[in-house]
Amino acid sequence: MKIQQLRFLIEVVDSGLSVTVAAERLFTSQPGVSKQIRLLEAEIGVAIFERSGKRFTGLTPAGQAVVRAARRVLLEAENFRRVADEFRDESAGTLTVATTHTQARYVLPRVVAEFTRRYPQVRLSIQEGDPHRVVENLQRGLADIGIATEALASAPDLVSLPAYSWHHLMIAPAGHPLLEKDALTLQTLASYPLITYDPAFSGRSRIDEAFRRADIQPNLALTAVDSDVIKTYVSLGLGVGIIAAMAFDPQRDSGLVAVDVGHLFGANITRLALRQGALPRRFAMAFVELLAPQLTADVVAASIREDGQSYQI
Repeated sequence: MKIQQLRFLIEVVDSGLSVTVAAERLFTSQPGVSKQIRLLEAEIGVAIFERSGKRFTGLTPAGQAVVRAARRVLLEAENFRRVADEFRDESAGTLTVATTHTQARYVLPRVVAEFTRRYPQVRLSIQEGDPHRVVENLQRGLADIGIATEALASAPDLVSLPAYSWHHLMIAPAGHPLLEKDALTLQTLASYPLITYDPAFSGRSRIDEAFRRADIQPNLALTAVDSDVIKTYVSLGLGVGIIAAMAFDPQRDSGLVAVDVGHLFGANITRLALRQGALPRRFAMAFVELLAPQLTADVVAASIREDGQSYQI
């Protein structure tokens, strides 16, 4: 049994049982992937996949157990490499952070600036995507840390911890009639065209839930994944915006006025996630603490170990 065979197996599973997609992701040939899986099945003496002709259609009961074991073996193999890397040079290496545009644009710049000052030899990569892509990249080992408001809390094989809370703002051009209101209500907001986030991003579920509870149908004129896009269209007078508080800067966003609407939509929790059982490098923990000082090495170590034991980080 070879580590490479286990990697091929997991890639096929994570590629929706498509050998073609797995081969592309692994930068190898489809026949090569199929051959290694056949050799693995022959060695362990059980069928891992259910088949229809040459096509994989599902995992056998034995295959499900094999996949779980394979994930554990690959994770521990990565941990061996991280331990060796740590002893060779604890201040050098690669750190990949998967996150959404809002986090990357408005929250992480100060963290990244301080991190790169402290660890100039670490190659830092920021992967932007929707929350589900953040989860996928973490689960597949393509990222070391994930940061998002949605999706992380319920994702299997990940440990997610609350990093910080935030709320929404209503933004409108200076002089807009809404800015004269003493107190904004959902009904008042619903009487104007609204511009806010795509359903998968930046606490949009909180916005939808608030209107749904009040039995009010908002007038959604436009949705976007980018706060800057929302602000641009609000500036053009196409509607009023609902954006994350960290995305607004009075100096940078001159011409727009913001009003706190946290009382309407509640607090949102941005979470930080790592893979269950994965041993983070010390510089990864430094990045975590720069973002969320309460998430110390001891707190994170106690959370990521599957068997209840703690890693020393």
